[in-house]
Amino acid sequence: MQAIIDCNSFYCSCERLFAPTLQKAPIIVLSNNDGCIVSRSDEAKALGIAMAAPYFQEADRIKKFGVHTFSSNYHLYGDLSWRVMETMRSLLPPGQVEVYSVDEAFVDLHHIAEKEVHDFCIHLKNTIETWTGISVSIGAAPNKVLSKVANRLAKKNKVQTNCVVVLDSMQKIQNALQKTPIEDVWGIGYKYNEKLKVYGINTAFALSMKDLSWGKKILGGITGIKLIRELKGLPTHEMQAPRTEKKMIATTRMFGRDVQNWQDIEEALATYATRCCEKLRRQHSATKCVQVFLLLKPLPQNYPSDQGHYYRGKQVNGYTVLDNPSNLTPDIIKAALGIGKTLFEQGMIYKKAGVIVSDLVPDKALQTNLFVEASDARKKKLMNVIDNMNAAYRNDVLKFGTTGTHKNWKMRSEKRSKRYTTRWDELCMVR
Repeated sequence: MQAIIDCNSFYCSCERLFAPTLQKAPIIVLSNNDGCIVSRSDEAKALGIAMAAPYFQEADRIKKFGVHTFSSNYHLYGDLSWRVMETMRSLLPPGQVEVYSVDEAFVDLHHIAEKEVHDFCIHLKNTIETWTGISVSIGAAPNKVLSKVANRLAKKNKVQTNCVVVLDSMQKIQNALQKTPIEDVWGIGYKYNEKLKVYGINTAFALSMKDLSWGKKILGGITGIKLIRELKGLPTHEMQAPRTEKKMIATTRMFGRDVQNWQDIEEALATYATRCCEKLRRQHSATKCVQVFLLLKPLPQNYPSDQGHYYRGKQVNGYTVLDNPSNLTPDIIKAALGIGKTLFEQGMIYKKAGVIVSDLVPDKALQTNLFVEASDARKKKLMNVIDNMNAAYRNDVLKFGTTGTHKNWKMRSEKRSKRYTTRWDELCMVR
């Protein structure tokens, strides 16, 4: 058996953890720049507040019903997510937890007798909620796809199921598939949903009755075969080992306001390059390639630029290959700003920028260019000192001047709660 453990309205649960008075109150959490609704409590869902809806569209309803609104607090969510995942790892044998997202993880339950799976899932749920304060739902079944189906039923009927559903017989599996619309099947996106409905397939059960050759033809080859196999109750997707090293690192952000001058772009690119370098050094890698992009703000169709054409959210990109692989912040900042200057156009309005480093290699044995002098070894020691100081004191206590001091271009986060678990000066006060 495999199971998926999914945190209930995770961002909202994190906010409630340090504000017990909000336990039964409607809560929503907004995306970057306070743009769209990305998490809703059950109480907010009952009021008809739509998922992914722009905040301004729901503002009247939010005000009318007194819905508590928060900006995304990624420091808090990331730390609590780590605590939830570590709790799972402590309750299961090594290698049996596969983190799928910030609020979901697959777990392997093959070491548990089938008749004891339900009780063990209840034990997992109760322990996670007691140790972390985050409520979870668990769906268990013979494979990953069916466990997602079970988890959906657990979340949909929380009172009746106690947030735990185990599909341990063919009869239970068939009943669950009949209750699952085709668009709610893991791996079925918008296009496949529309395509399958043309063939009269409206439920997961209807898809499970198709043969594998049909799935290969209609649902993209091997992917379709695996999906139908799992709907039939056959295991296909194995547990994945965690990836310890990234093959590419990107830091991108929306600006909190319209940006038109080079100084703001320069500060943003230098800040993003600094973040990329910190992540590179953390995994002991160096990059050969630096890429930068700038995203122009969409303008009205009848708004001509000086060049006589229209910009409608156009993205401009550029990259450079370094003479020597590097993870030194000054090197990457210099490369990113060089690219940025070639992309920047005076008078244009920008709403987003990003720095991407790729073609990563281990930093222990770098193959350097014979005709270009390698970086001074003292710079590596300086980077270590800066990393250690910033890790100990937070808030970029040491930083490069190019990254700026005021950063008026930063994302809006006007409704963010305190970072209770990662900042000494923002600890929760108990009276």
